[in-house]
Amino acid sequence: MDERIVEAIRRHLDSEGMLPCAAAFRVVEELGVEPLAVGQTADEMGVRLNRCQLGLFGYGPKAEGRHKVVRPAETVEPGLAQAIQDGLCEGRLPCKTAWEIAEALGVPKMEVSAAAEALGIRIARCQLGTF
Repeated sequence: MDERIVEAIRRHLDSEGMLPCAAAFRVVEELGVEPLAVGQTADEMGVRLNRCQLGLFGYGPKAEGRHKVVRPAETVEPGLAQAIQDGLCEGRLPCKTAWEIAEALGVPKMEVSAAAEALGIRIARCQLGTF
């Protein structure tokens, strides 16, 4: 394990000893490493990730159905729908692509995931390797 990543993860743990997605990406930025390296190191340390920035995991007990906070959007703007369709890989929207769409369109990341939910499209390939 890369000790720089280990130490950075330890500094960014929340009060429950978990690593929020946003904090994991702060580690990525601070150290100039790949997101997957941070996710794999956290896994090797036994540290769970939570509070996915797309709202897909880490918000409560999965057994109770409260693990994700994203809900299908009531309406999806045509430009957003097209960007999601254009970004599909094997019928799914990669996490990184969802982030890129959010940045390109100037919308929150959860708006992209809510639109994907409404369109019946699953998000895959978490940049941190959680899904």
